[in-house]
Amino acid sequence: MSDIGGKSLLSSARQISIFVGLTISVCGIPTIVSAETIHSALASAYSNHPTLNAQRAATRGVDENVAIAKSGWRPQIFGGADITSRNISTRIPTFSSGSSTPGGFGVTISQSLWDSNKTLNNVDAARAAVRASQEGLRNTEQNVLFDSAASYMNVLRDQAIAGFRAQSLKFLNEQVRSERARFEVGESTRTDVAQAEASRAAAVAQLNRAEANLNTSRAVFRQNIGREPKNLKNTSGVGKLLPRSLGVATSIALKRHPAIRSTKHLVDQASYNVKSSESDLLPTITLEGAVQRDYLRDGTGQITDSAQITARLRVPIYQGGRVSGIVRQNKESLSQKRIEVDQSVDQVRAAVVSSFGQLEASKASVTANQTQLRAAELALSGVVEERKVGQRTTLDVLNTQQLVITAQLSLASDRRDVVVAGYALLSAIGRLSAVNLRLRVAQYEAEEHFDAVKDKWFGLRTPDKR
Repeated sequence: MSDIGGKSLLSSARQISIFVGLTISVCGIPTIVSAETIHSALASAYSNHPTLNAQRAATRGVDENVAIAKSGWRPQIFGGADITSRNISTRIPTFSSGSSTPGGFGVTISQSLWDSNKTLNNVDAARAAVRASQEGLRNTEQNVLFDSAASYMNVLRDQAIAGFRAQSLKFLNEQVRSERARFEVGESTRTDVAQAEASRAAAVAQLNRAEANLNTSRAVFRQNIGREPKNLKNTSGVGKLLPRSLGVATSIALKRHPAIRSTKHLVDQASYNVKSSESDLLPTITLEGAVQRDYLRDGTGQITDSAQITARLRVPIYQGGRVSGIVRQNKESLSQKRIEVDQSVDQVRAAVVSSFGQLEASKASVTANQTQLRAAELALSGVVEERKVGQRTTLDVLNTQQLVITAQLSLASDRRDVVVAGYALLSAIGRLSAVNLRLRVAQYEAEEHFDAVKDKWFGLRTPDKR
């Protein structure tokens, strides 16, 4: 009976070894027939993620500020009409009375000839805001793609962990069965049986927790990708797109990261806003033209046509302190934006150092855990053999089996971390985009919408006919 129990345990140990070989591949995740790759998942997120689509709409709205600012250079035309009911009475030299309903209509045209460069500065500020918004869109794209990649890898990791937990429970079920059989023939003790049953109960709880974590990861996947995860395929990550040294990574990030570039454009916008507000302290010249037709309904049918052109010079002398306050306010805003550039630089630099270090640490952990897993598998096989001849106890087998499952879980997590840290580093240097990842999607070109609306004079429909 002892020999039968030993062979059963050895068979279970070999099953765990086989399971490890089948499930841990390049990324330590189960290798299965795949219907979806990480690239197809990221393509879906790029096209359909609500956060990204909302930011695109916000950027299109910012584009319109250029056309709005340019309206300061263009004429304004207004039409008007009026009608009046009038009663007239005269006492000197003789008393008389009567009524009339005079009215008229006309058109007025106003054109700014000189506004001390206020419109020019407003246009430049609006252009800077557009560039900042476009860089903000790039940053949002990076965040969405990173979150989606992380959720993809989390599902694969948690699937592997749930599989390892299930296989561990299977091993412990066999252990309990073997110990009970040995106890019946007097080759084991009640303590051995209780130890095996306690380990099995713990394994049941661990499997339930692993399945709950997997369900959570699936829900996050659906939130980011827009569909349920099915038959996910392993990925080797983005190692080929990554810089080889921390110095190179930092240099690229400080030049290309959209968060830094966005804050620099906001500095430009704030600077133009200061100049625009200062223009309100300077003279303006406008040209106004009007044509008018007036008529009387008093029986005479009198009609009067008139036209006039007026050049108007307006020199501000005192506006109650309002304009001065706006100028000071805009200068403080400019100082704030300059500080935010330094803040963005520090944040990006820290992100690069952190993600680069995490990537290197995860790679080292993978190597260490691979060695640990091989040693633990070998030790488990040996302990099972020694248990057959009475040289090891049941507790020795359970402890060694726990070493195997611990190494499996660590290796699965570390290999997930390698891939995620790679995406994090690519995001930190500003290169995590659909273009660089070569996703098979219709690229969203923010510049196309800007070009379509920046010089529009009229029209209520958006470029996509809404």
